[in-house]
Amino acid sequence: MKSTLIFAALFALGGCMIGPDYKRPTAPIAVSYKELAGWQPAVPQDARDRGAWWLVFHDPLLDQLERQVDVSNYTLQQAEANYRNARAIVQEAQANLFPILSGAGNFQRTGVGGGTSVVSSGVAYSPGFVGNQYTLQGNGSWDLDVWGEIRRQVASDVDLAQYSAAEVANARLSAQAALATAYFNLRGEDSLAAVLTSNVKQFADALRITENEYHAGFVARGDVLTAQTELQTTQAQLIAVGVARAQYEHAIAVLIGKPPAELSIGPSVLPDGAPVMPPSLPSTLLLRRPDIAAAERQMAAENELIGVALAAFFPQISLSAFDGYTGPQLANLISLPNRIWGLGAAFNAPIFEGGAQIAAVVAARANYDAAVANYRQTVISAFQQVEDELVALRVLADEKKVQDIAVKSAQDNVAFALNEYKAGTVIYTTVLTDQELELSDEITDVSIQQSRLVASVALIEALGGGWQSDELPSTATIRSPNFYLPGNVLGTKSAEQ
Repeated sequence: MKSTLIFAALFALGGCMIGPDYKRPTAPIAVSYKELAGWQPAVPQDARDRGAWWLVFHDPLLDQLERQVDVSNYTLQQAEANYRNARAIVQEAQANLFPILSGAGNFQRTGVGGGTSVVSSGVAYSPGFVGNQYTLQGNGSWDLDVWGEIRRQVASDVDLAQYSAAEVANARLSAQAALATAYFNLRGEDSLAAVLTSNVKQFADALRITENEYHAGFVARGDVLTAQTELQTTQAQLIAVGVARAQYEHAIAVLIGKPPAELSIGPSVLPDGAPVMPPSLPSTLLLRRPDIAAAERQMAAENELIGVALAAFFPQISLSAFDGYTGPQLANLISLPNRIWGLGAAFNAPIFEGGAQIAAVVAARANYDAAVANYRQTVISAFQQVEDELVALRVLADEKKVQDIAVKSAQDNVAFALNEYKAGTVIYTTVLTDQELELSDEITDVSIQQSRLVASVALIEALGGGWQSDELPSTATIRSPNFYLPGNVLGTKSAEQ
């Protein structure tokens, strides 16, 4: 009866948890976005597939490339493997909550030489004795988690596994955004090539006209040389476009897990317009950014480790037991006369450690404070990224309208100057100046549109790409003994599975 009461008391103590319970610290959140004026507030559409955010660009090839990121991107596969490792650590840590059971068998043949008797393990053996001893025994031990040290460690490991899952989502979003950015930069080079090709044709026509005027004796040889120089310079610019385009194509190949030699993307110009994903309330950003979710889970993990450090000040209590049989004959080894058993309990209490454990607690609290600061910095940096891309999209849209007008004016000026040159009322330098201005305006126009699309991608990435924090695997999922990756973390099984 007394033993039962002792064990009941120990189990009751098992509910004790030393250390602070986690409460998410506040973060600096603005009431509204500064650059949101004029944008239509977003309405969450939870019923639609938020993951394929790149569909807003209505580009089938981009869609095809983006869907290969989950399957073949090696950075994402590395993050997924890290998550599976984090889950395994949880399984390993929570195993310490249970008793450890083991079985052991032993055989020993003992012989005593002539002379004197020998006493071994309390048994006296006569001279010349030769005998066998068989032992079959089960052992058990249990480190009682009286102060919650193990449970705090398990909770910390669960938080870190969720952190790792958020890192998977962040790696996916980063790879998708990098691919979309490289894709639109590549299309920017295609558009630049189209502009330069058109201008090469125009300059070739101008050279032909100038040569005809020269042969007719209306202009000097210098006009022909100037026209040749302008044509050849533009041709050189057109050739140079191939370097940047090839590099963007190589970057896309790597992002989808292919050697650059295995991917070829045909030319196509930039699309018109640039979709804008207006953000909802700033407070929702905390739920839609995987990097913020990761920083928050890291805070929770560090908070649990404070409890682990504090629990080390208290006695560690363990129970042990064994039960088995030992005897000289194997045939009747398992019998009541041969039975052996034992029960035991032990505790280990720190008395003096030179301040090591106090330092461990100080370090744990410092790590938590650092995690809080990192979380808050991650939050305000996220708001900065959103504000940056909102203002970029607004300013670039206004700039594109004005630049389109400038391009049209430059094209009209070139046509007018060329007609005047043919009529002999202006010198070729006038045509040259207008042509160079037209080319510069057209290149600037392409650059602005390219920047708009890249900024659109960056805004979607800054808003989390449609990801939600409730997509993180739950504590129950992580603590379950299933070591396979849940579909909501990566979406596909690794190659080994």
